[in-house]
Amino acid sequence: MPDTGHNSRPQQAWIITGPTSGIGYRAALALAEHGPVVLVGRDPRKLDEVKNEIQAHPDVRAIPVVCDFSQLSSVRRAAEQIIALQLPIGGLLNNAGIFPLAPGQTDAGWDLCFATNHLGPFAFTEALIPHLPDGADVLFVVSAVEDPERKPAVIAGFRGGRYISAEASAHGEWQPGGSSKAGYDAYATAKQCDLATALAFARETPRLRFNAIEPGLNPGTGLGRDANPALRFLAKYVAAPLAPLIPHWSTPTRAAQIITAILMSQSGQTGVYYDENGQPMVGSTQVRDPAFQDRVVAETRALLACRRCR
Repeated sequence: MPDTGHNSRPQQAWIITGPTSGIGYRAALALAEHGPVVLVGRDPRKLDEVKNEIQAHPDVRAIPVVCDFSQLSSVRRAAEQIIALQLPIGGLLNNAGIFPLAPGQTDAGWDLCFATNHLGPFAFTEALIPHLPDGADVLFVVSAVEDPERKPAVIAGFRGGRYISAEASAHGEWQPGGSSKAGYDAYATAKQCDLATALAFARETPRLRFNAIEPGLNPGTGLGRDANPALRFLAKYVAAPLAPLIPHWSTPTRAAQIITAILMSQSGQTGVYYDENGQPMVGSTQVRDPAFQDRVVAETRALLACRRCR
């Protein structure tokens, strides 16, 4: 696990997306021990609950910001609110995400999974980058299911990222030969694009630190909210207690500890992909290719710019 080095770091604010459940919730509680936290999520009631829990402790500040990452107007509005706070930002945790088991569309007609998991966080990060101080950390929560050679993911039914283009992904179109399970290609592709983005941004903007983490399988978190009730029950009460004993599995509390250590680290490392234990790992052959990384970023920018002009 990276050395936190937090004793020598001045107090700064931390932005956490998806902070009302699972890994994001635990990360928000952990990061609140190191400075003010900006809680970015779509449910105002749940945001207030987390804010009140954090602020029950003396001298701790939590600021809720409502944002629906499937809607670009909401994303840009949230970024503007955060910029207006003029806080000394230490880092951004891009954790918000969904794993819908059936196709869905946003109001703009985009694939719901790809928009929420990639396009929204991409636009949010790009809006904040000019306002982040040198040395600030940006950490993307990704998933190893993007790798078609990852055996546990293949056993679970994934076939890796199926990227054609940002435009195709936005319309729910994936490379043929993918998973037979609904939602799997969209999720794997969105997470592959997030990993590619983190690695490309690390090369583009060396004054900041961009990294990614595969937090391990965390059964029972809000990510599986679309599963049927029986599977959710088994995940929460049977699989979750066993998670610490199984390779590549984890718990939200453990994942939050690793995430906090990475964000608080004084190592200065950038462009690193961490596993569930906080150790460097490698992604798929495709996502390791800088040309692919740059293509994902360029095509995402073009898509978002086109949408902005409409």
